[in-house]
Amino acid sequence: MDNTPFLPKPKKAYNEMTQEEQAEAGAEMFMNFMSSCPGKTVISGVSGFVLGGFFGLFMASMAYDVPVGSTAVSHISELPFKQQMKLQFTDMANRSYSSAKNFGYIGMIFSGVECAVESFRAKNDLWNGATAGCITGGGLALKGGPQAAAFGCAGFAAFSTAIDMYMRSESGKPPANDYDS
Repeated sequence: MDNTPFLPKPKKAYNEMTQEEQAEAGAEMFMNFMSSCPGKTVISGVSGFVLGGFFGLFMASMAYDVPVGSTAVSHISELPFKQQMKLQFTDMANRSYSSAKNFGYIGMIFSGVECAVESFRAKNDLWNGATAGCITGGGLALKGGPQAAAFGCAGFAAFSTAIDMYMRSESGKPPANDYDS
């Protein structure tokens, strides 16, 4: 009889596992990656990139005109239709990619800093997001000088705190069953 229930079982080699054990080991590795700081940082960066791409595409589609670089044509409506479409799609792609890079970069920086702060403090509370927001906002605005960094810190920390407070609020929880209203 085994009297050591709390000791981990020795791991089998991958080729010695059944298909179910291999699937479980793969899922465990994926979950460990997703819950690690580098994993959270990568996931946030990729998610921000995708979201930023859609946002940039939407905002570019709302623009009425694309500035034309040529001095011979003063307005895009004077160009042939095919050239107008080419300019519009090129502009949409450029705006979408630019927005995607920015969203991905900000999401990656914020998530990495928040995870590092949470790991350092060994707590999960509102202060982690506020601290990460301050560091991220201040760092992004640092090239604008100390006043811009201070405003960036305060603004990003306030926004992060507001989002965290909303996400942690009791009013956002779904009902326990279908009969609660």
